[in-house]
Amino acid sequence: MPIALPDLAALTALEFDEIIDARSPAEYAEDHIPGALSLPVLSDDERARVGTIYKQQNPFAARKLGAALVARNVAHHLDTVLADRPKGYRPLVYCWRGGQRSGSFALILRQIGWQAETIDGGYRSYRRLVNQALYDTPWPSPVIVLDGNTGTAKTDLLALLAARGQQVIDLEGMANHRGSLFGAMAGGQPAQKAFETRLAMAATALDPTRPVLVEAESSRVGERSLPPSLWQAMCAAPRIMVDAPLPARAAYLARRYTDVTNDPARLAATLQALAPRHSADRIDHWRALAEQGAFADLAGALMGHHYDPLYAKQRGRYADRVKATVTCDGLAPDDLDRLADRIAEQVARLSGS
Repeated sequence: MPIALPDLAALTALEFDEIIDARSPAEYAEDHIPGALSLPVLSDDERARVGTIYKQQNPFAARKLGAALVARNVAHHLDTVLADRPKGYRPLVYCWRGGQRSGSFALILRQIGWQAETIDGGYRSYRRLVNQALYDTPWPSPVIVLDGNTGTAKTDLLALLAARGQQVIDLEGMANHRGSLFGAMAGGQPAQKAFETRLAMAATALDPTRPVLVEAESSRVGERSLPPSLWQAMCAAPRIMVDAPLPARAAYLARRYTDVTNDPARLAATLQALAPRHSADRIDHWRALAEQGAFADLAGALMGHHYDPLYAKQRGRYADRVKATVTCDGLAPDDLDRLADRIAEQVARLSGS
């Protein structure tokens, strides 16, 4: 019998050794159940070929070709990735709809003697649960927003707060983007569905009686959109403001963005993208600072003339939501440790614990 998933929390309770995604590599890359191993029974090209024959010629020919391809690919997986699995191996296999691909794979595995099962409805049933968690129900726990000007080390502070036992969701980490024009990170952003999977699983793991800390963001992190349930909770949430002087923030950013400053072409292109918003003289000045390697000065100039004024307008919408401000003179590691302790105290105060 296929295994039904009543909710996302049920995934962690399943007693299987491994979850196997039998879909094509492109389907897996767009999104997959967390921790699933990609063992496609059809490659992207093979899946397209079988689908074309099914639609344009006849279903019987497509099924016959598909069966041959599936058998070859499963045999390859058995000879390689699955070669060392023990006699009592218990895999859970899924495909798009829980039909032929996962069913064929699981049937072969059961013939070996392994206790293979499939997911009822496949990935589509899992995706419905993600949508329900993010779009059909309210956000599950109280939210506290960590706010502050660019360069106040909010992402690093979230990690320090998590180490202190606070509930934290790192939206920029999940989106693999630092949230600004300079924010692209190696590997690029996950697909929207994959971002939502990360967020939904994190939400499922929250203790609803305790607040969760998130960094102040717009409704998008890079090109990834926040679900309405979280965005609405963030807009209504109390805020803790981090305040640090411009020189400290500039020095912090110069340390934090070495991936950008070590790539002159990328840095030049990003500065050029700001040209519609600033005078040619200012852009030329910023370019000169970049060419001189004066990255702290460049960061200070960008914040003073671009990011601070830009975000001040946005932050003004939430001025009445600021319930505490923590200030510091520096953003070195010792400073951040002290800041994290003070923020944790404010979280306890705001949550009444």
